[in-house]
Amino acid sequence: MTYRQPDSLNYNINNDFSGSRSLQSFQEFVEYHAEDAVRIWYNDHSTDYDSHWHSALEIIVPMENWYDATIDDQDYHVLPGEILIIPSGALHSLRAPQSGSRFIFLFDVSSIATLHGFSQIESIFTPPQCITKATHPQIYDDVYQLLMQMRNEYFSEKDFAELSIFSLLLNLFVIIGTNHLNSLNFLSSMRPSKQRAYTNKFNTVIEYIDTHYMYDLCLEDVAAAADFSKFHFSRLFKQYTGFTFCDYIRHRKIKAAEELLNQSDLTVTEIAMQSGFVSLSTFNRVFRQLKHCSPTEYREKNQQRNSRHT
Repeated sequence: MTYRQPDSLNYNINNDFSGSRSLQSFQEFVEYHAEDAVRIWYNDHSTDYDSHWHSALEIIVPMENWYDATIDDQDYHVLPGEILIIPSGALHSLRAPQSGSRFIFLFDVSSIATLHGFSQIESIFTPPQCITKATHPQIYDDVYQLLMQMRNEYFSEKDFAELSIFSLLLNLFVIIGTNHLNSLNFLSSMRPSKQRAYTNKFNTVIEYIDTHYMYDLCLEDVAAAADFSKFHFSRLFKQYTGFTFCDYIRHRKIKAAEELLNQSDLTVTEIAMQSGFVSLSTFNRVFRQLKHCSPTEYREKNQQRNSRHT
């Protein structure tokens, strides 16, 4: 099956992506144009890409022929028209057929990360997702059309294209987030008023963790504050976020550490303490597990990249 695109758009505009890939160890630095925070690439290459990760959210939509990905040891065979969402920071490799084409969307979502409710959306997007007509019949058409609108805005080079693309991206987040909530078993049997109460309660829990991750948060205490037993809370939290309670806190601490490594002159030890780790050795071990490099290597790579752009 082939998904055709309008012939009126020039997909060679801003299409020097492959020549500007900057890869150090496993980490790739996405080269955006000027001060943009989005990159859309029409890719008809047969090139494979070995394991790498980047801070961008990546979405791949094959147009002609399949495209394969391995994300955190899970294999995905993506067919034309299907939508693969690769979360920020996920280690992945990509394999292309001898002929075919696909659109690759790359978004720097750091500018919208402080919006109310974004932590909930981010947790939903942390596991990779493959959206197809079969797996997501309620939202597939809407998500596909939003991505094609983003593509058209990008390649038509209209005024305010990036603002338009990010407004479409926020709409996509809301559609997928709402569908996720509607799919949760523990919410589906509730009255709408009780559903909203549970949703608000878990949003409050996530926001609390996001502002108190540096402290010694105890599962029992957070569960009690949310008026749940710890066993019931653990099960619902995993369904709601895709993380266990402990894994979510670990994820949030490493996210904070990344920001400090990029934006401060603090020592690695100071960053470990400010991010909520009780020891430097634990910080180094967890950081390497999630980012596939040490905190020092991560900082050096970012400093080298930033120096090339100043």
